[in-house]
Amino acid sequence: MSSPAEYYKSLPPISKAYGTLCLVLTTACQLGLVDLPDIALIYKPVFSRFQVWRLITTFFFLGKFSINFGIRLLMIARYGVQLEKGPFERRTADFLWMMIFGALSLLVLSAIPIFWTPFLGISLVFMLLYVWSREFPNAQINIYGLVTLKAFYLPWAMLALDVIFGAPLAPDLLGIIAGHLFYFLTVLHPLATGNIILRTPRWVYPYFA
Repeated sequence: MSSPAEYYKSLPPISKAYGTLCLVLTTACQLGLVDLPDIALIYKPVFSRFQVWRLITTFFFLGKFSINFGIRLLMIARYGVQLEKGPFERRTADFLWMMIFGALSLLVLSAIPIFWTPFLGISLVFMLLYVWSREFPNAQINIYGLVTLKAFYLPWAMLALDVIFGAPLAPDLLGIIAGHLFYFLTVLHPLATGNIILRTPRWVYPYFA
């Protein structure tokens, strides 16, 4: 069995970087080094005071230390890593572009008042989960040892559980919408028409040559 250090070292770069940044920012908030209102997605100061960092930091906070935070981090470690090592193997630039596209989509969706949420980290994790569920639709998933279902239904099952336990609906739903949009544009639409309308920009590739 590999040590934690060896396991961490073996993780693919994008999932490892994203999970690490989420852990670091959450720890900083927990220790009082960073104030949550200063990193939340609030559009008015973004434009009036040029606080553009809010458009980025919103994706790296998964909630205060709790069981839910641990579950979200494990989702990155499992589903993000399986995507990056599976369908996106040797396609790190494409995986990064998926994350960027998802983040941009979530920022646009969150600008709609009924969808607004101050932190979009959970939404981005749910996007990863949704894309994973479409890439591995027949995988058998056991939820908390209570029920087994196909991976295709996992995002909806997790959304239902969050609602049951009192978590907000918007973050999960936004992630599912963004994930479906990406999967539709990169997989479903090309299969149906033969036309690819969403490609990884060329500027992404040089960083992973």
